[in-house]
Amino acid sequence: MKQRIYYHHTDCGGVVYYANYLNFLEEARTEYFALKGASIKQLADSGIMFVVSRQEIDYKFPAAYGDDLDIQTKIGETTGVRMEFLHEIYNQDKRLIIKAKTILVCVDKSLKPQAIPEDLRKKLI
Repeated sequence: MKQRIYYHHTDCGGVVYYANYLNFLEEARTEYFALKGASIKQLADSGIMFVVSRQEIDYKFPAAYGDDLDIQTKIGETTGVRMEFLHEIYNQDKRLIIKAKTILVCVDKSLKPQAIPEDLRKKLI
């Protein structure tokens, strides 16, 4: 996924405010689902939702106003209810900006853990 850095993404020093990476990662996961033929909205409407249970981010180099970022997303380890997303973000010079790991847990409408449906798992990995 591509992301251009606009002024509102930055702090007073002109670099991307650290918490904005969470938004970029969320958008990248949503796009990943869509590219694999799985609509997060349709899944939620059918009672299959995902919540973040853990987030790790290693900040390697600052991104700045005007940068064009490439957000690469792939699936890591999965279990019955849990799915790991691995992200790397690079700038236009192919410099690593962040490495991140997001762990999602599949839940039902009452937010109780449930198994990831096998057909969905196969689509995503």
